[in-house]
Formats: sequence, C-alpha cells, structure tokens
Amino acid sequence: MLPPIAPFNNPKTVLRERMKGERRAAARARPDAGKHAASAFLNAIERPQGTIISAYYPIKGELDTEPLVSALIEEGTRVAMPVVVKKKAPLIFRAYMPGEELVPGPYGEMTPAENAPEAIPDIIIVPLLAFTRDGGRLGYGGGYYDRTLETLRAQGNPIAVGYAYGVQEVDAIPLSPLDQPLDWVVTERGAIRC
Repeated sequence: MLPPIAPFNNPKTVLRERMKGERRAAARARPDAGKHAASAFLNAIERPQGTIISAYYPIKGELDTEPLVSALIEEGTRVAMPVVVKKKAPLIFRAYMPGEELVPGPYGEMTPAENAPEAIPDIIIVPLLAFTRDGGRLGYGGGYYDRTLETLRAQGNPIAVGYAYGVQEVDAIPLSPLDQPLDWVVTERGAIRC
C-alpha cells in the first residue's frame, strides 16, 4: 500500500518557518539593532503632541523595542502595549510606563496588568516575520494585528509601523484580502514609507 500523499505546503507556512530562522540569526548577529531602529523611527515618524504609540514586548527574537520605548517616554510620548483578550478578536491596548508591572500573556508576551487603563493608539508598532517594501506583512498567522488594524482603521486613521530586522525583507508575500498593509517599516537600516 502506498503512503498517503502529503498535502501541498501552504506558502505562508513555508515562508514563516524560513523567516523565523532569519530573524533568530539576525537577533544573534545584531544585538544593537534595537538602538539603530529606534533612531530611524524617531527621525522618520512624526509624533504630534498627544500621540499614543503602541509598542510590543519582544519575544522569539523580535526586534527589541526597549530603546524606542525609553526614548518615547523621555520625550513625553504616551506608550501603550497590546493585550490579547480572546482568540479571533482584535487586540486591546493598555497604557504602559517602564517599571510598571507586566504579566504574561497567552503567547509568552508580557502585557500591562488588567488595572492599567485602556488606550487607543495613533501609531501601532507591529511585529512581523517578513515584510515587503510596499507594506506587505507576514505575521504568525493568528490574525490579531490584521483584525485590530481593520477595526481601528474603520474608526480613524492609525499608522501601522512594521518593526523588523532588515534581513526580514522579502520580494513578495502571499497575501489574502484580510491582510492589512503597513504604512511604514522601520529596521536597523532605516525607515521605509510603504
């Protein structure tokens, strides 16, 4: 008897696995990348008075946001962090200041505690596995940021900024109609307006 035929691999799944390795290697090779990306962000992205910026807590080799968060707080910009409330729902955001309590989220991320006030960000810093210069983004596949951006864009005009290592750039990503585009991508190499 012949073995069952293996299903064709999903192109997004194949690309995700490849890019996880690229990102891990970049994290090891460029421990200072977060500082350079923070500088690129601060020089390129306008932050009018009263702007709230959401930054993620890095996990699994994601580009370090701590240098950026510290600089934003120092200049007086308010910072929030994303929180997963339930599966297949948009994220919510809670205010954050360095030194405040963080609690573990369902995916290993750290998030502000439940008593931190909710906030609606004007700029959302988005983690990713791969990006294209025209704003394509490959995430982990849970759809949290896509649902969140779709919801917030229906209410206003938030700016989505992919935050990644330069090696995470690819020529093309197999996108679906549900995938929300990025407005900018910031890497340790500089800022790209999409």
